[in-house]
Amino acid sequence: MSVSTSARASREHGASILVTALASFFGVVLIQATAFLVDIFDDGSDSTGIVALYCVALVFIGLALYVAAVVTSNTFATIVAGRTRTIALLRLLGARARDLRRSVAREGFLVGLFGGAVGLVLGVGVSHLARAVAVSARQLPDVQYTSVQPLVILPVVTVVLTTTLASYVGSRKVLDVTPVQATGGAVDTGVETPRSRRVRTVLSIVLIAGGVVLLGLGVLIGMVNPSGVLVAFFGGVASFTGIMVGAYRILPGVLRLVGRMAGRGPAARLASANAIRYPDRSTRTAVGLLIGVTLVVTFAVAMYSYRSMLVDEYDEETIGQVLTVTVGIMTGLIGFSAVIAAVGMVNNLLLSILQRTREIGLLRALGFTRKQIRSMIVSESTQMVVASMGFGLILGIGYGWAAAQSLLGSLSHGGLSAPTLPWAVIAGTVLCGGLLALGASLAPARRANKISPVLALADN
Repeated sequence: MSVSTSARASREHGASILVTALASFFGVVLIQATAFLVDIFDDGSDSTGIVALYCVALVFIGLALYVAAVVTSNTFATIVAGRTRTIALLRLLGARARDLRRSVAREGFLVGLFGGAVGLVLGVGVSHLARAVAVSARQLPDVQYTSVQPLVILPVVTVVLTTTLASYVGSRKVLDVTPVQATGGAVDTGVETPRSRRVRTVLSIVLIAGGVVLLGLGVLIGMVNPSGVLVAFFGGVASFTGIMVGAYRILPGVLRLVGRMAGRGPAARLASANAIRYPDRSTRTAVGLLIGVTLVVTFAVAMYSYRSMLVDEYDEETIGQVLTVTVGIMTGLIGFSAVIAAVGMVNNLLLSILQRTREIGLLRALGFTRKQIRSMIVSESTQMVVASMGFGLILGIGYGWAAAQSLLGSLSHGGLSAPTLPWAVIAGTVLCGGLLALGASLAPARRANKISPVLALADN
């Protein structure tokens, strides 16, 4: 048991460090890129433009912190949820719940600290390298740029705090397992008490409703002042947080609908049943892709709408440099958002397979072939990709339009502009989603097919 447990812990830590480093890196690059924008345009000649830039900077910083918090907490929650039986065994041997929670939180702190530090160093280095290349290619002016924006420490602190908090909160549910249950096949089923479900549902409704109101208010303020984007940002954060809090009710229904279209074979039906039977586990796996797709489409719609609104108001020569820099930064963010989505989904599918050793072993013992196991994993991946992408496309279009309208709505002289849809980006996102559905399932399916039925059923 010690060898398998040690190997599993090693894989879990490797995955969590990768995700925390990526989250920290994403935040640092966002903040550094915003600092470069301010360095270029902060010459005191256009106060309205500078206000808009600083509003965008605050939005980017908030976005960086939000993504870092969600990605790291989601990953660590998945890891902790898979340790139900191990923690129950420790309880059986006399360990106190308080000591175990402190141990898990300390583990989260160390993982977050290491991953956050790695992301900080890489983020600062890569942002300056990209800036130097852009200056050499005359895509950016040769001005004095900020070496290190002090605010880059915020994503690192956020990563550390969220991994620590997620590990501590995540251990609360599994520590409810009694020591006697350690003698059986204790697993994390994701089932919560009815009271907890009701609280989550009410909180989700309140956040979504409040967020929609703030989004609308931000758009109205944006008609007269670019600071409306700040109000819209908080509205977007509130509404999207509400969607994730209530995702255990939203996504299973979407997955059930997608599952019906996946076919009636044993593997497809079992994949759909797994997603519905363990809604929290399915949500943790799908939410990474949902965040990625929403970010990609939000940035793309905001960028294209932003460009259309500027072109309608000014001549192209005047805004050429602004557009070049903005499009370049947002294109990079779109690409990196896609990377976060891919890594997050593969990581959570792998963790899911590690935590389902006995389940897969039982399926093999009941007669499932390796091909059927592989088909089940591919079907699970496909269903999650389709559900997350469809939902993410709708959210991204809405958020992207609200971002552009709340920032530059005053250019429309009190009117509303229709969102400019980036059809090429949307088509590319759908194509990449299809490739991701296949690619994300390869490693988990390979891992699942290496599980021996006898050893899996005997695993303690």
